[in-house]
Amino acid sequence: MIFNIPQFIDKEDKIVGPLTAKQLGWLALGGITLLILWATLDSQGFYISLLPVIGISVAFAFYRPYNQSLVNFITSSFLFFSHNKVYSWKRLPGDMTPVKKAPHKNISQQDSKDKMNTKKIGEISKLLDIKTKN
Repeated sequence: MIFNIPQFIDKEDKIVGPLTAKQLGWLALGGITLLILWATLDSQGFYISLLPVIGISVAFAFYRPYNQSLVNFITSSFLFFSHNKVYSWKRLPGDMTPVKKAPHKNISQQDSKDKMNTKKIGEISKLLDIKTKN
């Protein structure tokens, strides 16, 4: 059986033209707010409140700081500034074992091991080359 596998699962679906459902919702909320302000305020008050409402609704719909929605960014910022930032480390009872120091090795012993390892690696690579040519 052949199954269709979704490919772009991290992209939101486009509902109306290039707009997603969230973007359409934010723009509709801005439009409803403008409609309520137009019905309740006089013309001068409406024109004064027009630009901020449009700006806020467009920002919530399209602006994505650090590749996340503006709502998530504001929520994360609020949580960052309102929570404590001091972390005190508490040792668990299972971690109470003493730490042993690593034994000190001479540099000359380590160099000979490195040379031996390069020789072994060269021999193994020759064996592999011989087997792949056959």
